[in-house]
Amino acid sequence: MADQGLVRETACAVVEKLKAGEVTPLDLLDVLESRVAEVDSKVNALPTPCFDRAREHAKALMRKPAAERGLLAGLPVPIKDLTDVAGVLTTQGSPIFKDSIPAKSDILVETLEHNGGVIYAKSNTPEFGAGANTFNEVFGPTRNPWDTSRSAAGSSGGAAVALATGTAWLAHGSDMGGSLRNPASFCGIVGLRPSIGRVAHTPKFGVDRTLGVQGPMARNVEDLALLLDAMSGEHPADPLSLPALPASFLSAARSGQKPKRVAYSPDLGITPVDPEVRAVTRKAAERLEEAGAIVEEAHPDLREAHECFHVLRAFDFAISKAALLRSRRDLLKPEVIWNIEEGLKLSVEQLERAEAQRVAMTARTLAFFDTYDLLLTPATIVPPFPVENRYVAECDGKKFDNYVEWLGIVYAITLACCPALSLPCGFTASGLPVGLQMVAKPRAEAQLLAGANVLEDILGLRGATPIDPRAPK
Repeated sequence: MADQGLVRETACAVVEKLKAGEVTPLDLLDVLESRVAEVDSKVNALPTPCFDRAREHAKALMRKPAAERGLLAGLPVPIKDLTDVAGVLTTQGSPIFKDSIPAKSDILVETLEHNGGVIYAKSNTPEFGAGANTFNEVFGPTRNPWDTSRSAAGSSGGAAVALATGTAWLAHGSDMGGSLRNPASFCGIVGLRPSIGRVAHTPKFGVDRTLGVQGPMARNVEDLALLLDAMSGEHPADPLSLPALPASFLSAARSGQKPKRVAYSPDLGITPVDPEVRAVTRKAAERLEEAGAIVEEAHPDLREAHECFHVLRAFDFAISKAALLRSRRDLLKPEVIWNIEEGLKLSVEQLERAEAQRVAMTARTLAFFDTYDLLLTPATIVPPFPVENRYVAECDGKKFDNYVEWLGIVYAITLACCPALSLPCGFTASGLPVGLQMVAKPRAEAQLLAGANVLEDILGLRGATPIDPRAPK
């Protein structure tokens, strides 16, 4: 019987055990299958297991010498249900694709498997990743393990909950308007939106779509860096992909490099924020002073973010989903229909204006990073909300105009082309996690991970997960 205590180990520690021959990939799959059976029915994080496929892959990997099993050495990793895994049900959270089994894996999956990752499950996502609450008509809602009456956020909600409950050591996710950062914040784990091109993926519907990226999630910063290393690198089929850097992201995270000057902004000047979230994140940001950093309140000028994101996101939905609106409208959720229709109404003048706004915001943000090493903000403007609420309709007295406006604090950073992560930084009075968004200039993931690891040490919250799912108090 494999040791169930392994679920509490860090990914880095488990990989070392794999490399030393102390455990095998098959042992780890046994551990995970048992843990999934124990807890997943309470949270619905991994609705599509594929353990038979995983064991075949693990056996093939074990036939290689230990030194040739890749960076992850056989560590199991779940894939978000928006991304194709050959031979495995990939629904995108949509009734339209409830029986879809792709013949070929996404480039991202091929990269992970080449680097020693073993795919054992698909993690739950909202329909087409639309909206920051993980529920869909195929599998139902994913619940927050800190309080199962609460949302896990989204769209990488299943991935975050798997990490928080010990049914994953590392997890894949993706992010357009905060989908790696919001669930990390709500679930007390770490999620990183990398720079455009850092993680190669299979282009669909357009080769130059840059709002959405693929990225890693983990329980701590070093594990996050390990998975980013295993995901990174260029691929000829993804024209935007970047070559791997000479030094690993894990070595960067462990470098001890401290930021000298950081900015904290409670709201980026563009959004209301729950007072408790504001207080918890400010207190955490100020603790970087203990590492010798100067912490000042400041932010770049991102005032066009709401208008710009609304237009560019709608355009992306029109490109990628208009054919489904024409053929399968009856099976699309209202928010997805709204997104596509907003995109189809756009004029070239609106697109011209939005693209110019994005260029201007990115330039101003780059100039901001001439002064500051990092920018810190709340990762999500509210604590985890009731799971039956489809989205956040208002915050601190302000009603939002649409179902994505409450995500402005993260999608503004998406528009500025910056890497950003959510780091667990404290809890509300009722014991729900709060995440701190940490942002660096484009392509500065190494600097970001180093600073996040320093703050993680100071805050002392590493090891708060995994937890057993907790019923409402």
